[in-house]
Amino acid sequence: MQFPTVSVLNIPFINTTNQAFIAQLSKDLAANENRFIVTANPEIALYATKHNDYFQTISQADYITPDGIGILKGATMLGTPLTERITGFDTMTALFEIANQNSYSVYLLGAKEEVLQAACQNVAKQYPNVTIVGQHNGYFDDQEEQKIVADIERTQPNIILAALGFPKQETFIEANRHKVNAIWMGVGGSFDVLSGTVSRAPKIWQKMHLEWFYRFASHPSRLNRFPALIEYMRLVKKEKKN
Repeated sequence: MQFPTVSVLNIPFINTTNQAFIAQLSKDLAANENRFIVTANPEIALYATKHNDYFQTISQADYITPDGIGILKGATMLGTPLTERITGFDTMTALFEIANQNSYSVYLLGAKEEVLQAACQNVAKQYPNVTIVGQHNGYFDDQEEQKIVADIERTQPNIILAALGFPKQETFIEANRHKVNAIWMGVGGSFDVLSGTVSRAPKIWQKMHLEWFYRFASHPSRLNRFPALIEYMRLVKKEKKN
């Protein structure tokens, strides 16, 4: 299914609801389709404007979701509002639920070893019908990457989740997705939350679109990312004038 899109900084974000998107992913999995999902926040959008190779990489994605209230605000500023935010973490957990209902398999790639192990343990507890056919932390060289790709090709998972951070996760997916028909998605730091290492913002903060503020307040070190958000909004305003 081709969802309508809204362009923000030349990036085509799907304009749909979480419910409709997850329903489509369920159909994609049932049909053994090859799908590449990018969950793009303002930092990713900004990075893509400065690195054409990365822009070209994410342009190959089947679905680019608006992960971040800044993307919604940008779309509204441009006069083309998006229906709602579709986060990477929510999409990931929905994929686990679909996999649990249908006994699908997953491959988890990324994060520190201890975080990855804890995430795998929690998946096993929460989604007992999901088979984790492979796993590897996010620290590997080119030679090790070849072994990882071979392992993914051998195990043929239904879902591959890459928690490598951008741009590495999207570059990895775009280069290797042709090896296996599956849902391939970059999930950033989602394994940290899945493992219990990091707490997600309470639901009330999420509903108020203040999850970003909660993250800044909980982890002051993230404040060094604030200038990127300001620059992103500046570019959106510039796009609006043009």
